[in-house]
Amino acid sequence: MTTFLMFYQEIGPGLTALVILTFLLAGAVKGTIGLGLPTVAMGLLGLAMPPAQAAALLIVPSTLTNLWQLASGGHLLVLMRRLGGLLLMIFVGTLLGSAWLGIDNGPWASHALGGALLVYALLGLLGRGLQVPAAGEKWLGPLCGLLTGVVTAATGVFVLPAVPYLQGLGLGRDELIQALGLSFTVSTLALAVGLAGQGALGGQALGASLLALAPAVLGMLAGQWLRGRISALLFRRCFFVGLALLGCHLLLNG
Repeated sequence: MTTFLMFYQEIGPGLTALVILTFLLAGAVKGTIGLGLPTVAMGLLGLAMPPAQAAALLIVPSTLTNLWQLASGGHLLVLMRRLGGLLLMIFVGTLLGSAWLGIDNGPWASHALGGALLVYALLGLLGRGLQVPAAGEKWLGPLCGLLTGVVTAATGVFVLPAVPYLQGLGLGRDELIQALGLSFTVSTLALAVGLAGQGALGGQALGASLLALAPAVLGMLAGQWLRGRISALLFRRCFFVGLALLGCHLLLNG
């Protein structure tokens, strides 16, 4: 238990409170719209700690909440066959990106994170989705997977360009939510391997990440309750505006 608490003892009560509130909020966003936990967590924690440290914290909450999301829907085998190239190249791209770039403690990593958040927010606010032709899936899926892996390795954010690609496949609502869970699960596991290879995911970091699971799950349950009580469109707009502001801050100030 001491190993689990050591990280929080070292960062102090102020940053510990930030971690708890961040995962409550990130879980609530994911529970409401089906994505956003790593994006919100990396954005907020990136204000106060190096991206590599923030990425290590999200490994356990992201993995387990994505598996939760992945387990529902009944389309798993069909999606795994259809998205096999995307998923394989996400894993490969993340490992290659970790070896080539990696999330280090330098200021460029925070700037890269801010840029990724800002691009994703602007795409969400513009609402211009990608339309993927059936004939293009065989080459576009692996390409998007490779690019997503490199972005994941550099920033800890899993969404670009995988999320716009998945949204452009014309999947039903349940299929899309399950496909997002599948993509994010692969991205998280690949990121964990990459962080471990950089020495950023030891026992202390995993213990701290495990303790962050509780607020993430509570937030996700709250988000699922909230989903049927507010306008999904309004919530998404507020989410993307906040993400854009956060991205601008990180991009400019690092």
